[in-house]
Amino acid sequence: MSRSNHNTTVQIFSDKNDLAREAAQLFSTLALEAVAVRGRFSIALSGGSTPQALFSLLAAPPYSTNLPWSSIHFFWGDERLVPPGDPGSNYYHAAQLLLDRVPIPLANIHRVKGELPAPEAVQDTIEQLYIYAQGECLWPRFDLVLLGMGSDGHTASLFPDSPGLEEPDVFVKSVTAVYENRPALRLTLTPTIFNDARRILFLVTGANKAEALAAVLYGPRDWGKWPAQRIQPNSGVVTWFVDQAAASNLAKRD
Repeated sequence: MSRSNHNTTVQIFSDKNDLAREAAQLFSTLALEAVAVRGRFSIALSGGSTPQALFSLLAAPPYSTNLPWSSIHFFWGDERLVPPGDPGSNYYHAAQLLLDRVPIPLANIHRVKGELPAPEAVQDTIEQLYIYAQGECLWPRFDLVLLGMGSDGHTASLFPDSPGLEEPDVFVKSVTAVYENRPALRLTLTPTIFNDARRILFLVTGANKAEALAAVLYGPRDWGKWPAQRIQPNSGVVTWFVDQAAASNLAKRD
């Protein structure tokens, strides 16, 4: 099932496995198109458990053998400030499930240095973005930004009532937020970068997200309460892939 509204599309899948399969196909299509047109494909990954099925699919044939991995560059939309081998690290899970299983050059993995103090990690991330952008801008225009959403409406590490998110000159920042007992000190890109992307893909699964999803998509605009509403691309496209459990409240909005 699919719903569209201007540059926003919502696609509803029977379960998280069907959702992951469609996400893998979209990743492949966008990567091949970007490499053909621009010579490289850049993606900002999300953390959490929802994208892990997608990572596993991409690490297996046909994607592991058919994608131009040497031209794909991985960044992270947010990261917990822990060492890369810590199970709380978003990089750790991406490496275990995907990056260590495909022929991708180490130079193409632009991880957040979570082992550094927060100010140094922020500065290092800013420098990595600038270098990849080749001086044309302070950050690259990502071909794809992968995002999830929490039951409180947060996305990346943009949490309810987080300060400083409206500042256009702040595009990388450290935050302190506790969510589901995970490490609290984090680094996140901000809507300034996310909204500049060519394509944004939300992956949302589970009945515990149903209330937040309906509010974010169809409720009154309240950026403080529902940070995912801040994701409004400047000229790109945002797509929501959601399973039936997460979409259970959407029918009430029809």
